[in-house]
Amino acid sequence: MATEGPGSKSAKGNVNLSTADLALDHYVAVTTEGESAGVEQIFATDFSQKIQSSNAQSHSREAVVKSLKKQKGERLNCVVSTDIIEESADYMVAKVTLKFEDFTKTDLVTLERVGNEWKVSKSINSYK
Repeated sequence: MATEGPGSKSAKGNVNLSTADLALDHYVAVTTEGESAGVEQIFATDFSQKIQSSNAQSHSREAVVKSLKKQKGERLNCVVSTDIIEESADYMVAKVTLKFEDFTKTDLVTLERVGNEWKVSKSINSYK
């Protein structure tokens, strides 16, 4: 069962990350819909993820990419909404909210223009 998402191609295919909106849509598809194309392409080389909780955690780009590859084809059972907090010619900060039945995950995502593409450079997660 193939999952169609923004820029869906083969798992090795390049995706179109020419705008911040396309990159944000693809990030959401990768993290919530199990999209596998462009998993490595979407993250900046210095990407970091922080999880704010009583047991705060940090994850490297490599750890996040490895985890997302394992979730290929798995859709999260949640309602997703995105809000652009700030945007300029070279960066965007967006809030991605995932509402599950018993809790809500908020993901503050920073995207930056790297050459001709947009990349996710930071992700900060919190849970309620």
